[in-house]
Amino acid sequence: MSDEKPSNTPADVKQPERPKLIQIMGPGPITGASDDDPSGIATYSQAGAQFGYDLGWTLIFSYPLMSAIQQISARIGRVTGRGLAGNLRQHFPKPVLLTLVALLLFANIINLGADLGAMAEALRLLIGGPQIAYVMLFALISVLLEVFMRYSRYVSVLKWLTLSLFAYVATVLVVRVPWGEVAHHLVVPQIQWTRAYMLAIVGLLGTTISPYLFFWQASQEVEEERENPDAKPLKQAPDQAPAEMARIRLDTDVGMAFSNIIALFILLTAAATLHPKGITDIGSAGQAAEALRPLAGEFAFALFALGIVGTGMLALPVLAGSAAVAVGEAFKWRVGLANKPGRAKAFYATIAVATLAGAVLNLTTIDPMKALVWAAVVNGIVAVPVMAMTMIIASRTKVMGQFKLKGYLRVVGWIATAVMGAAVIGLTVL
Repeated sequence: MSDEKPSNTPADVKQPERPKLIQIMGPGPITGASDDDPSGIATYSQAGAQFGYDLGWTLIFSYPLMSAIQQISARIGRVTGRGLAGNLRQHFPKPVLLTLVALLLFANIINLGADLGAMAEALRLLIGGPQIAYVMLFALISVLLEVFMRYSRYVSVLKWLTLSLFAYVATVLVVRVPWGEVAHHLVVPQIQWTRAYMLAIVGLLGTTISPYLFFWQASQEVEEERENPDAKPLKQAPDQAPAEMARIRLDTDVGMAFSNIIALFILLTAAATLHPKGITDIGSAGQAAEALRPLAGEFAFALFALGIVGTGMLALPVLAGSAAVAVGEAFKWRVGLANKPGRAKAFYATIAVATLAGAVLNLTTIDPMKALVWAAVVNGIVAVPVMAMTMIIASRTKVMGQFKLKGYLRVVGWIATAVMGAAVIGLTVL
């Protein structure tokens, strides 16, 4: 009788290594964290300062809508091997595409300007010095990293930068928050039928569900697929679909949950400190940080200000990159951060021009934060047709093959589109 073990015994079966969470996570956490950019911080702080805990429910309400539309965008990129603009170019009239891309570029440049201004203001509050010099420094660093750092390393840097948002978790732990009252407001919305309250809701929805996030998430799925030599668009390799669809679902759900939880903490910080003192008008993220100093102490102020700088460094490449991808795909350029600068000159030039244009806004008499209001309006207007066309593309067998949209995602995606449409109508009526 042979002493040899049968080859199929458990002792000989090699157990597959479980991938680490940081390896599973793809564009989702970066996309979600970039949504909490300095201009978003200003919006959440304003909502908390003006209305206390009354608007926290909107961040719970918007989560499934946000997660669904981002997941749909990711699926389009992974299934077709093209970003949103590339798919829109193939299936909708060119004038429609160019109009939407132009509006997206306009809104992103204003957002870049507001974020650069807020980051510079936060750094000035922390260490002193010339604010405009910091604006230019942050813009230059962001452009150089996007253009010259290897894509895989750059993505790793962005993933680690998402940790900067935990500064707002720490800030909430420093200030006193009545958690029982917070829970009540989250479960039982305290709706006020006033113009100011409705505008705040529109602002929060427009901040959490923004067009640039759709374009970024789809394009990053395409980049991830191209970086992996074993991966192909799912239409060409349907056997890869079960694992990839599960990853996209987990990646997006976690990323968007992270985004909204951090947004809620920012709102709670302002609601617990500024609102009780009657400080109800916040013009920028830097102002929110400065207002915290006498009320919550130097430590809370420093955490809040450092978070502005960290999340700004995360948001700048997403804003510039999503605009460049949309413009590039509209004009059939070679796009993607995985390309070397010499192989995608127009794409990288667009990143540089958009970022520097945002920086220059801080040199003009234009108030970046007031301009941000107009950017929010443009974003809201652009979001509705982009979401509707995204839903149409994702539901077509010709585009998505066997992976066309159906079931829960299709229903929630259209609900999200309808909610944003109602928000835009409400904005024009109010």
